[in-house]
Amino acid sequence: MPMSAIAAPSAHFNFAHHLLERNAGRAQKPAYIDDAGTLTYGDLALQVRRIAAGLLKAGVRREERVLLLMHDCNDWPAAFLGALYAGVVPVALNTLLTADDYAYMLEHSRAQAVFVSGALLPVLKQALGRASAEARAAVKTVIVSRPDGALPENAQDLAEFASASAALAAPAPVGPDVPGFWLYSSGSTGRPKGCVHTHGNLYWTAELYGVRVLGLTEADTCFSAAKLFFAYGLGNGLSFPLSVGATTVLMAERPTPDATFKRWMEKRPTVFFGAPTGFAGMLAAANLPAKSAVSLRLASSAGEALPADLGERFTRHFGVEIIDGIGSTEMLHIFLSNAPGRVRYGTTGWPVAGYEIELRGEDGRPVPDGEIGDLYIKGPSAALMYWGNREKSRDTFQGAWTRSGDKYVRNQDGSYTYSGRSDDMLKVSGIYVSPFEVEATLAQHAAVLEAAVIGVNDAQGLTRTKAFVVLKPGAVTDEAALKAFVKDRLAPYKYPRAIEFVTELPKTATGKIQRFRLREKEAAES
Repeated sequence: MPMSAIAAPSAHFNFAHHLLERNAGRAQKPAYIDDAGTLTYGDLALQVRRIAAGLLKAGVRREERVLLLMHDCNDWPAAFLGALYAGVVPVALNTLLTADDYAYMLEHSRAQAVFVSGALLPVLKQALGRASAEARAAVKTVIVSRPDGALPENAQDLAEFASASAALAAPAPVGPDVPGFWLYSSGSTGRPKGCVHTHGNLYWTAELYGVRVLGLTEADTCFSAAKLFFAYGLGNGLSFPLSVGATTVLMAERPTPDATFKRWMEKRPTVFFGAPTGFAGMLAAANLPAKSAVSLRLASSAGEALPADLGERFTRHFGVEIIDGIGSTEMLHIFLSNAPGRVRYGTTGWPVAGYEIELRGEDGRPVPDGEIGDLYIKGPSAALMYWGNREKSRDTFQGAWTRSGDKYVRNQDGSYTYSGRSDDMLKVSGIYVSPFEVEATLAQHAAVLEAAVIGVNDAQGLTRTKAFVVLKPGAVTDEAALKAFVKDRLAPYKYPRAIEFVTELPKTATGKIQRFRLREKEAAES
C-alpha cells in the first residue's frame, strides 16, 4: 500500500494521546505482561496521564529532556508515553553502559529528571557524582521503578510519583514534526550521538512497517529480544503492538536461549523479534523447543544481515518465516525488508512502501545493479538531527536523504543484498570484499556458530582477510578445513588467509559484531 493511502497525522498530533485514543475500548485487555504481572490498556492510560501530570508538577517543562535508564518492564512504556503526553522529551538509554557514559548523557541532554530501575540506581549515583555540577543541579528528581532498598535524597518511588497526581486531562498540543524523544546511537566511533526524533516518526514506522509489512493485529502477542531502548525494540515492543491493540511480553533479563524459550512456551507469543546472533544461539541450543511447543506465526530479524542458512534452518524447524530487514537509529525502524510470503533468504528484501532507496558510488552517482554502493534512504521517519552536532548531522542527513553507512548491492529482482558497513569493507587486490559474505559462508559450516572477518596488513603492507570463528559447543574443525570450505563456495581471493578460533565475539548491547574491536586487538598485537 502506498504511503498516500495512509492518513497523515493531523497538525496537532501527540503520539501518546494517539495510542490511548486508539485503545480506549480495550481497557480490560492486557497491554503488557512482564515478570511481575500484567498491565491492562486501561491501567496504562491512567499511568501515562498521571506520570505526565507528575512531570509537569515537578517543574519539567515542554521539550525539556528526561532520561529513561530502565530495564524492560511495565513501567518503561508508562514512563516513555507519560513524558510524550506531557510534551516532555524522553531519552531512552542503553542499560549496559558505564557511569562515565551516563555522566556524558546527563550533561549532553541537560536532563531535568531521570527514570531509573532500582537495580540501576547505583550506576546512576556514580554517573551523577561524575557529571558536572551544572548537570547535577539540573536534575529536579530521580524517579525509581521498583526500588529494592531505601531511596536516596531527591528520589521518589515511581508508583508513588504517579499516584500523587491526578491524571492530566489533555495532552500537550504538539505536532508530528515536534521533537518527541531521543535515542543515542551506539557510539562505535567517538561519543554516542543523540538522534532527535519526532512524534510523527513513531506513527509512520508503526503504520508502514508494523501494520503494512508485518501485518500485526490485536490478536497478536509480541515478544522482542531487542530491548526498548534500542530503535528496533522500541517499535517491536511499544509503537507497533500498541498501534493495533496487541499484547506485549517484556523481559528484563538478557535474551539468552533459555530465557527466550521460557517466554515462548509460557507466554505463547505469536510474533518474535530477534537478531542473527540470537537466532544462531537458539538453533544451536540442545533444548530448542519443538514446533508444537510454541505459538509463533512470524519472526523478525534486524541489527545485522541474517545469513541465509540461519533463516532456512529456522523455517525448516518451526515452519515460520524470519522477516529480515535493515533499519537504523537515524531512521527509527526498518526501511528495507523481506515480507511475509515474499522472503528471499540471503537478501534484505525490497524497499518498504513509503521509502526510497538509492545506492551511490564514490562519485555520488547511482551505481548499476550488481555493483556495490553506499545506501541512502528517503522516508518519513528520519531523525531531525544529532543534537548539538552540526557536522555529523550534515554528513548523515543530506536534504531529504539519509546516508546509512552501509554497503549494498541491488539484484535484478529489485531485492538488496548486504555487503557490510562502509567502515568494515575491505579492498583485497583492488577489489571490494564484503566481510559479511565471508562470514555468512563460514557460518554454513556445520561446526561454526558465528564468525567475524576483518582486514589485516601482511609483511608487504597488503590487505588480507582474517576470520575470527566461534565453534558450536562440542564441535571440532581446523583452519585448513575452513579455508577449503570457503574456497569451494566463493571466489578464491575472498577466502580468509588467517583464522583464529575464539570463545566469543565482541558485540554491542543490541548484538551487532564490533569488528573495530577486533581491528584494535590486531593492531595492539602487531
